[in-house]
Amino acid sequence: MPLSEHEQRMLDEIERALYENDPKFATSVDVTRMRRRRPIVSAVLFVIGLVALVVGVIATQNVLALGVAVSVVGFLVMVAGVGLFVFGVPGRGKIAATPTAKPPKAPSSLSERMEERLRRRFDSEG
Repeated sequence: MPLSEHEQRMLDEIERALYENDPKFATSVDVTRMRRRRPIVSAVLFVIGLVALVVGVIATQNVLALGVAVSVVGFLVMVAGVGLFVFGVPGRGKIAATPTAKPPKAPSSLSERMEERLRRRFDSEG
């Protein structure tokens, strides 16, 4: 879902403030580089897993237990590669909460969540 003009302006302001306040950190966190790197890493993991799976199948002719173990590990590496491609790295890009901050209470119904979102949006504009 694309951002509205107001949200895009706010995001640009936050980015400018980050570059002004901490330019070293801002240059070290390059989101576009991370987004470009993820498909490459996941493809490499998938190929490594595929090779391990084939090697495990070939190894089962000599030593059954070793071949099965290598095949299972290869399959799990393949699944990890696909999972990385589809879902990304969990926790990456999220800002950690301070230990003293209390987590906000999650509204239970859809209408309460929508009202809370609208309230936060208007509070941040003012």
